Amino acid sequence: MRRREGDETRVLRLNVGGSTRTELRTELGSRGVLLNTYADMLLDHTVFDPRAQEEINIIERNVGELGLRTGATLLEVFAVARERGFALCPPDTGPYLRLAMASQAIAPDSVLSAGRSPAGALKVASAPLSDDVAFPKGFYLRVVEGQQWLRGFRCDHEYLFSPEDRFAFQPL
Repeated sequence: MRRREGDETRVLRLNVGGSTRTELRTELGSRGVLLNTYADMLLDHTVFDPRAQEEINIIERNVGELGLRTGATLLEVFAVARERGFALCPPDTGPYLRLAMASQAIAPDSVLSAGRSPAGALKVASAPLSDDVAFPKGFYLRVVEGQQWLRGFRCDHEYLFSPEDRFAFQPL
């Protein structure tokens, strides 16, 4: 789902919902996907209670492509994305997207947590489930040394994402 200079935008069709959190954890585990503690916290949230399956479209953009050349906070990224024709994903999109993206590029480094957005991470743009800064704000997908990860991330309202940080949105 990566864009290259001169390529047309690629849209990924994805089914979201329809599985219990136990089924999702089992499927992620059977495919060797690793989770961090924050991903587990998100999966325990009520948004992962059973719901009807829906098909959504996913498109990837980096912060700079949204016109935010010096970076932006999470809320600024989401607001500008909306102005540019992109919507947030349902909050339970992360695990389904991880299962659908078996061919994500390997991250350029193996640092898993460094107080910054990790290189090679694709953040799922979805509304935060809590205003508490200690609670994860969302999921990101990353492949480190050939190992697929579904990780949750935390940030406060002042954290600036760089122009290179990538997000998965829905086109409006």
